[in-house]
Amino acid sequence: MFDRSLSPDTSAVELEDRYHLHVYAKLPLVVDHAEGCWVFDHEGRRYLDLYGGHAVTATGHCHPTVVEALRRQVGELIFYSNSVYNSVRAKAAQKLLSFCPGYARVFFVNSGAEANENAIKLARALTGRTEIISLEHSFHGRTYGSLSATGIAKYRNYLNTPVPQHRIVPAEAAPSMVGSGTAAVLVEPIQSMGGVRVISAELLADLEKACRHHGALLIFDEVQTGIGRTGKTFLYSQRLGLHPDICTLAKGLGSGCPVGAVLLTESVAAGVSPGDLGTTFGGSPLASAAVLATLEVVEKERLPEHVEEVSSYLRHRLQDLSVVEEVRGQGLLIGLTFGDRPAGEAQQYLLSRSILTGSSYDPRVLRLMPPLTLQPEHIDRFVEALAEWQEGC
Repeated sequence: MFDRSLSPDTSAVELEDRYHLHVYAKLPLVVDHAEGCWVFDHEGRRYLDLYGGHAVTATGHCHPTVVEALRRQVGELIFYSNSVYNSVRAKAAQKLLSFCPGYARVFFVNSGAEANENAIKLARALTGRTEIISLEHSFHGRTYGSLSATGIAKYRNYLNTPVPQHRIVPAEAAPSMVGSGTAAVLVEPIQSMGGVRVISAELLADLEKACRHHGALLIFDEVQTGIGRTGKTFLYSQRLGLHPDICTLAKGLGSGCPVGAVLLTESVAAGVSPGDLGTTFGGSPLASAAVLATLEVVEKERLPEHVEEVSSYLRHRLQDLSVVEEVRGQGLLIGLTFGDRPAGEAQQYLLSRSILTGSSYDPRVLRLMPPLTLQPEHIDRFVEALAEWQEGC
């Protein structure tokens, strides 16, 4: 689909193609360094990053606060096991929970998939039940348990034997499916990989009621919707006025440093004992320093409020383009459709204009998940490029 001649650094391309397992369809781009909303190739060409490395670079690439925190931590302590106390992890836990009223404890892990694995395990252990309900078109990770809960058949079908008692149901039917054998309902409130499908607030509220009625746990997978990405609030559930029992986070939580988190209410945390969960690298001093620095930026730069403002400007500008049929999503988790034109055509053209965007399982949907520090001038550049593509359609 993409012209690989755009990437002249043959040494990097040849080495990676020769030695790294081929599991990603890669853009013809060798990224050398990055700053803010821009990434640069090895020849110094810059690209506007509206993909954010899978919604990871929440504070922008190489934010000075994050860089300095990591440099300082590397010089003091990179790693020691979770068998001892650590002040950086303690402060990171305290700070994260201050953004998330209603949650009493956090368990740091390394990724969103690992966070979801632990959430599923906790739900089954604490309820004594086995059934996990998740929704069609959802994506919860590529580990065995998280993939068994994933509702996109293309990925889930890789498992010839999914973990038993994972039930994938249509979103609209989910509340009526919850019963006395249900341990938890695992929900991605905006199904990003599935095509930026927004689950309605009313349906999510019905799911919460059904879980409460039947004694099941409600788990929100906010790996992509959290950290202020949907605007106004830190968690998307806060924007909706909902109170899941468990919430999983990752992606932008460490501004690019691998880290995930499982948030637990007091009643859920009360059932967990030493030895029930474990992780070697989760909550390491380095990852914890990244979390602390990220949250400092989120707070000082008022990123949820900024996202609310700048995403409104984005939607306003997109109204000028007749080629854009639908704008999906919330905040800076956006999906665009272009009628009967595949999103890949827009993505290819935007790449030729040095703008990086994302695809999804739905070939009609172009995904935008830029740094939360995105500015109006970046949006103007993107809209102007789309307008050029529109003229050539």
